Formats: sequence, C-alpha cells, structure tokens
Amino acid sequence: MNDRKRVVVITGGSMGIGRAIAMRFAEERPLIQIIHYDRDDSASASTLQMLSRKGVEAESHRVDVSIYQDVERLFANILSKYGQIHVLVNNAGIIRDALFMRMTEDDWDTVIRVNLKSVFNCTHAVLRDMVKKREGRIVSISSVVGQMGNPGQANYAASKAGIMGFTKTIAREVAGRGITVNAVAPGFINTEMTKPIPEKVRKAFLGQIPMGMMGEPEDVAETVYWLCSDAARYITGQVIHVNGGLLM
Repeated sequence: MNDRKRVVVITGGSMGIGRAIAMRFAEERPLIQIIHYDRDDSASASTLQMLSRKGVEAESHRVDVSIYQDVERLFANILSKYGQIHVLVNNAGIIRDALFMRMTEDDWDTVIRVNLKSVFNCTHAVLRDMVKKREGRIVSISSVVGQMGNPGQANYAASKAGIMGFTKTIAREVAGRGITVNAVAPGFINTEMTKPIPEKVRKAFLGQIPMGMMGEPEDVAETVYWLCSDAARYITGQVIHVNGGLLM
C-alpha cells in the first residue's frame, strides 16, 4: 500500500488457514501479531519460526478472543507499541458439532462466543483507531455453511451467518472513512479441523464439489491478502466464497 510496514493482526493464526494467511502477508515483510488459544505454544512457535525465516518480525499472544476485556487490553498494548493496526483478520473459530436435538446449551454458547463474539471484540478494539487514521482493512473468516447450512452444525452455521451480516453492517458504517470490511467464506478446506472427518463423509462432501477436490489454506489466504491490498480498494461489504463451486 505504501513504504510503511503494515501491522497485521491475525486471530487463530497459529495453524491452518491462519498460518497460511500469516505466510502470505509475510511476502510484504509486515509486522505480524498472531493471536491463538491453543493448549500450548508449540504451533504458534512453529509459525513464528517460519515467519522469522522469511525475515518477518512477528509476535504471538495466547489470548481468549471471546473475552472482551482481554482483547481490549491486548489490542491497546499493540497500538501503544506500534501506533497503528492496519489489518485485522478475524479467523479464530471452533466447532462443537451435534444434531440440534442433541446439542447442549454449552455447545451453542461456546461456538457463538468464540466464532462470533470474538469478531465483535476484535473489531471493536481496532475500529476507533482505524476511523481516526482513516485507513484500515478488516477481513473476517465466515463459511459456506453460514449461507447453505449443514446438518449437525446449527451453532457453527449461525455464527458464520452472523459474521456475514456483521460484515455488511460495519462496512456501511465506515466506508466513508477509508476502511474496507469484507468476509471470506471457505468451503471444504484441508485443515486440522477437517482431518478427523471419516473417509465416507469426506467422499460425500467431495461429490458435492464441482471441482472434485478440497481447497487448501493457501487458497483462502490469497483471497484474504487480495482484499487487504490496493487492488481491492473499491471492494467492501462483500462475502467472497472460496469453495470450488460447492455454492454458486
């Protein structure tokens, strides 16, 4: 965008799609802030090593992004240290799958809190400064399931549909301040989240995808990076689907 190093914050950035996004941004040598809530720091440490080998200055923070006060404190520290956050990627997400009649209240609340409330928390933490600076890029990771639904994922689908509506609303509110707000909705992507899926179910999924294959985290990362580039400066309030034709 210019000669300054951008400060890029990625939630759920220690592995999978989040790691791929960090590695794609690494090509421009920004200052990267990884947020994760893994049980230990092994995955984030590996991501930091990968970024370091590319000459990228990066830090990792273990924070529960569903807790407003913790997010507010972390982002205040990042802003104090670097002066600005140019890019926020809301990628943190979990699944707690069960048919709705068997879904517990905790299954519902936990997924909504981590997948959707975290987007509110992190966006709220950066938006005021972005408005003041009159620039910023916010991209949130939704899902094809948020638009088409999926048995056993009422909580996940609701959280991802919520991200779509949230994205369009915030985009309208800040479009005149030089800030773009978009969402990317992946389909069936080869990540840690999809690896436990039984082979029979996997084949059934692939049978619904016109391209006949799973996507890779890098496919999502390329779209996220593009939305945060000058090439997409006139695009806001959109949900970009990356799904091999699963939803058209």
